[in-house]
Amino acid sequence: MIPLPRKIAAILIGSLLISIGINFYLIPFIVLDGGVIGIALIISYLYELKVGLVMILASIPIFLIAWFRYRALFYNSLHGMLVSSFFVDLLEPYQYHFLYYIELSPISSSIIGGLFIGSGIGIMLRYETSTGGTDLLAVFISRWIRVNVGVIIFVIDGIIISLGGLLLSAETMVLSLLTITAGGLATSLFTLHTRHS
Repeated sequence: MIPLPRKIAAILIGSLLISIGINFYLIPFIVLDGGVIGIALIISYLYELKVGLVMILASIPIFLIAWFRYRALFYNSLHGMLVSSFFVDLLEPYQYHFLYYIELSPISSSIIGGLFIGSGIGIMLRYETSTGGTDLLAVFISRWIRVNVGVIIFVIDGIIISLGGLLLSAETMVLSLLTITAGGLATSLFTLHTRHS
């Protein structure tokens, strides 16, 4: 059992890292991540909506399934999703200041952004919380069709990034592949010695 103060700290630190990765490294170059973050970014790029708000809206169907079918997963993910969405919109106005002082290429920015987001997600998973989203959906699917959760997440992320490539640009798709690869490595490092039931 993870002590509550540690879980709260993991949610806050993880959410901050996710927000930094999205706002300062992905958005300036119109790059995507996988999962609900990727869906929110596509919608944000196309319709100029707040990324954090869209993350919440896109998560509603998944959290409804969790509420009725997997209540424990619902409670372990709801706080992480709400706090990370709040942080994403909170830091958004500071993009200009960051970009004024830091100049990166699209490739390095995509990789660093992935590392920040993956680290944030990994810290949260290590302390038995998460942002929910399509990771939660992958858990549901793995219980229905008995395929490894990691494989399902990879397939979902691939579909989202391919969709982003079609709707946005081929460059977005290539950079986004770098982001999810870096993010997957960072998440794996933080969850290496963690066992989940």
